[in-house]
Amino acid sequence: MKFYHSGRKDPNAPVILLLPGTACHWETNFRTVRPLLNQKFHVVSVSYDGFDQSEDTIFPDMISETEKIETYLQRRFDGCICCAYGCSLGGSFVSLLIQRGYIHINHGIIGSSDMDEAGKFSAKCQAFLVSKIFIDMLRTGKLPGIFRKKISQMPPERAEYMNQLMSRMFRTGKGGMSFVKKESIYNQFYSDLITPVANHISVPETTIHIFYAKKMGNKYLKRYYQHFENPDIHVHDMEHEELLICHPEQWVQEVEDCCFGTDIA
Repeated sequence: MKFYHSGRKDPNAPVILLLPGTACHWETNFRTVRPLLNQKFHVVSVSYDGFDQSEDTIFPDMISETEKIETYLQRRFDGCICCAYGCSLGGSFVSLLIQRGYIHINHGIIGSSDMDEAGKFSAKCQAFLVSKIFIDMLRTGKLPGIFRKKISQMPPERAEYMNQLMSRMFRTGKGGMSFVKKESIYNQFYSDLITPVANHISVPETTIHIFYAKKMGNKYLKRYYQHFENPDIHVHDMEHEELLICHPEQWVQEVEDCCFGTDIA
C-alpha cells in the first residue's frame, strides 16, 4: 500500500484522505479534483495493495487494508484528520474507519457507494465474474467489445457519462493496469461483499455526508439511512459517481462546504 501526498505542506493544513473505487488507479480516479483540492487541503491519496505499479503486492481483504490505513494515519497525523472521501468501494473503507474508532475523521464523505453485501457463496460467484471481466479490461486499458457496442447505442448524454466513467476510474492507454493480478480484483470485490458495515453508525464530532446519486435508485438511499445515524444527504439527479467524474468543480465545492461550511470564502 502506498500513500501519495500533495497540496498544502503547513502542519495546520486540513488533511483529506482519498480512497479509490473497485480496481481503480488512485491517480486516474482523482485526476481532475486533486489539483483543485491542493489549494486548501493536504491531500493524501491511498493506493491499495495490488493496484500500484510500483509494488508487487496482492490485495488481501478489506480489514487488513483498513488496519494499514489506520496505522499510517496514527503515525503520520496522530490518528486525526479533517476528511475522508470514499469513491464507490472507498465508501466502505470510510465507513469501516469511522465505525472501528481507532482514528478520528471529522467529516466522512460517502461517494454514491452501493453498500452491497452478500453471503459467501454469492460473493464468490460475483467476484469470479467481475475479476474475469475486469482483468482483460485493466491489462489492455480498453473496454471489452460488447461494452463498447452497448455504449455506442446509448443516448449521447449517457454514452458520454459512461466514457468519462471508464477514463476516470481506470488507468487507460497503452499497458493499462497490466501490473494488477486477477487475485487482487477477486479479493477486493469478494471481501467488500462479505465485510459488513455496521448499522446506525454514530461517532461524536464526526459527520457523515452522503453524495447520493438519485439515478442509482431509492434502495441505496434506504441503505444510507440504515448504516448511518442522521447522515447529511446531498441529493444529485445523477448516475454513480457522476458528480466526481463529470463535474469536478462542483464536487470540490461540495467537499469544501462539508468541511468548512457554506459561508467560507
